[in-house]
Order: sequence, then structure tokens, then C-alpha cells
Amino acid sequence: MGSALQLKPALKDGEIYAGLILGKDGQPDHHVVLLPDDAGDVSWTLARSWADEHGGQLPNCRELSLLFANLREQFQRDWYWSSEQHQSRMQLVWGENFASGIQTAYGRQFRGHARAVRRVPIDAPPRAGGDL
Repeated sequence: MGSALQLKPALKDGEIYAGLILGKDGQPDHHVVLLPDDAGDVSWTLARSWADEHGGQLPNCRELSLLFANLREQFQRDWYWSSEQHQSRMQLVWGENFASGIQTAYGRQFRGHARAVRRVPIDAPPRAGGDL
């Protein structure tokens, strides 16, 4: 149990550890840290700028699911922007409703909420038979 706690990144004031996202399609695994503050009534463009100004990024869809599962109480029961645009309809952007957990896509001008996260990469463990 002690070694699992060491995996958590060092947190700054107001930050909350959300959990681990396993890498997909060759991407590395990473920790997700929820940053303080919440922006309301913002378009996607404003949400992205707000997250950047707060030292983070909008969470992607998988990270929003993790936040809903682990830190739902840190969110208003409202709709939150993701960083992911719809694959075939670029004018739409995904987000998550924190009242229901349902993910839907809305137009970039829709007014939703934003939270920022920071990602902390996890160094790959040594391979079996490899150098430590």
C-alpha cells in the first residue's frame, strides 16, 4: 500500500489528485490532477483559454469520466467542456454532464463550465530482464 501512495504526484495548494489514466495507442500512462476553480457560462474557446491561464488544460473525455467517478462532488451538477472535438463534425465539442455522467457534443458557442487539469506522466517501469 505504501508504494501505491508514492505514485501520487506532489500536489500544489488547492489541487486534488483524481487518479490514473492508462495510455492508449502508444501514449504513456499519466496521473490526472484537478486544479482549483471553476469557470461558468463560457464557450469552448473561452474555456480553453481559461484553463491555459490557470496552468492546465481542459480534460479529455476519458479524464472527464475519471473525474466524474472519483471527484464528482468537486463539480457543480452542470455540463463541462472537454478538450476533444467531435471526430466527424468539427464544429462540435464533447463534454460531460456532472448531474448524470452522460457525455454529449455541443457547438463551440454553447455556454458550459470548465475545469482545468494537469497531467503528470508516469515513467515506464523497467522491462523484464532489462536494466534497472
